[in-house]
Amino acid sequence: MRRTVFLLLGVTAVFLAGCSLAPTYTRPEAPVPAEWPGGPAYKTAAGTAAMAADVKWEDFIRSEPLREVIRMALANNRNLRVAVLNIERARALYRIQRAELLPSVHAGAAFSKERVPGILSQGGQPKTTELYNVSVGVSAWELDLFGRIRSLQDAALEQYLATEQARVSAQIALIAEVTNAYLTLAADRENLELAQSTLTTQQETYEMIRRRAEVGASSDLDLRQAQTRVDAARVDIARYTSQVALDENALTLLVGSTIPPGLLPAELGEVAALRDFTPGLPSGVLQRRPDILQAEHQLKAAHANIGAARAAFFPRITLTTSFGTTSDQLSDLFKSGSETWAFVPQIVMPIFDARTWAAYDVTKVDREIAVAQYEKAIQTGFREVADALAQRGTLGDQLDAQQSLVEASAESYRLSDARYTRGIDSYLRVLDAQRSLYSAQQGLIAVRLARLTNLVTLYKVLGGGAD
Repeated sequence: MRRTVFLLLGVTAVFLAGCSLAPTYTRPEAPVPAEWPGGPAYKTAAGTAAMAADVKWEDFIRSEPLREVIRMALANNRNLRVAVLNIERARALYRIQRAELLPSVHAGAAFSKERVPGILSQGGQPKTTELYNVSVGVSAWELDLFGRIRSLQDAALEQYLATEQARVSAQIALIAEVTNAYLTLAADRENLELAQSTLTTQQETYEMIRRRAEVGASSDLDLRQAQTRVDAARVDIARYTSQVALDENALTLLVGSTIPPGLLPAELGEVAALRDFTPGLPSGVLQRRPDILQAEHQLKAAHANIGAARAAFFPRITLTTSFGTTSDQLSDLFKSGSETWAFVPQIVMPIFDARTWAAYDVTKVDREIAVAQYEKAIQTGFREVADALAQRGTLGDQLDAQQSLVEASAESYRLSDARYTRGIDSYLRVLDAQRSLYSAQQGLIAVRLARLTNLVTLYKVLGGGAD
C-alpha cells in the first residue's frame, strides 16, 4: 500500500506539471514610429559605429581616473546595493513559490502518557497507558491539476527577472550619474580657474588705472569701474569655490566612499574623449533598454496571475499521507505488526465565492495596467532618445560657434585695451569687451560640458552600460 500511494503521488505530479490556464502572452505593438525623428536638429551618426548597448562602459569611458571612480561607485553605492539585495529577495521568493510544486515530506516522533480514572475504565481500576509513535509522511500536498501553483511560480519568476532588469537599470543610471557629476566637477573647477585668472587680470588693470589716475591720465570713474570688475571676479571666485565643494560632496555620495584626490579632475580638458556610437533603430534599441524589459516581465507576470485566478474556479485536491510505527512499549516500536499508515485525499469544490470572482477581475485589470505601463515605458524611452539626438545634432555647431565667439571677443578686448591705452576710447568700451570675453569663455566651458553630458545621456537612454 505504501508503494502504491507514493507511486500515485509521483505519477500525478508528472502528469499535471504542464497544465496552465494562463492566457497566451503576445508582446504588444510598440506605440512609437519605426524611425527616430528627422529634421534640422538631427544628424545621422556614422554607420560604422557600434550600437550603444553593445559598447561596454569601460570602452565608452576612456579616462582611467574616471573609470576607477565608477568602479568605486559600483562597489559602494548604497542605492545599487539595495537593488542587488532586491534581486536576492526576489530570487528567494521565487524559490518559495517553486517549492509549492513539490510535496513537503516530514518525519516525526511522539510519546504520550495518559492516566484514566477507575470510574472511566472498564475494570473499575485506574489505568495508565503509554504510546510511542514514529512516522514519515506528506502533509496537505496540493495536486496542481489546473496549474494554479504553476502560474504563481511563473509570476514569481517574471517578478524576479523584472527585479534583475531593475538592477541593470540602476547600474546604468549610476554610471551616467557618476560620469556627469565628474564632468560637472571638472567644468566648475575650470570655471574657478578662469575666475581666478580673470581676477588677476582685473587687479593688474586696476593698479594700472590707479597709477594713471594719480597723475590725472585716468578719471575717478574709470578707477571705480575697474574696481567693480575686481569685485565681480571675487564674487565669482567665492561662488565657484562653494560650487566645487558641492560637486565634490555630490560625487562622494554617489561613489559611497572617499575619493582619492588624485582621481579628481582639474579641468574638462583632462577627461579623455568619450567613445562615439550609433543610435540604431527604435525597434532594436528600445527592446534592449532594461526599464522596458522590466516592464515586459511585469506584464508577463500579470498574465501568469490571470492563470492562477482562473484555476481558483476549479476543484482543489490535496493529499496527506503518512507511514510509521506505533507501540505501547518503546522496545516494541519497530517490531513486526506495529506499522501504521494513513492516506487522506481531500477535494474542495468551489460553488460560489464572490472573492474569487473579484480576484479574477483584479488580475485582468492588473494586466491592462501592465500593458499601459509597458507602452508608456516605450514611449518614454523613445522621447528620451529623440531629445538626446536633437541636442547631439546641434551641439557640434554650438561648440564651433562658441569657440569662434571666444576668439572674436579676445581680439575685441585686445583692440579696446590698446585704444584705451592710447587715449582713443573710454574705459567703458574696455569693460564691455572684458565682460563679453569672460562671458564667452564661461559659455565655451558650458557648451563643452553640455556636449559631453549629452553623449553620456544618449549612451544611457540607448541602453548602454549594462553588464
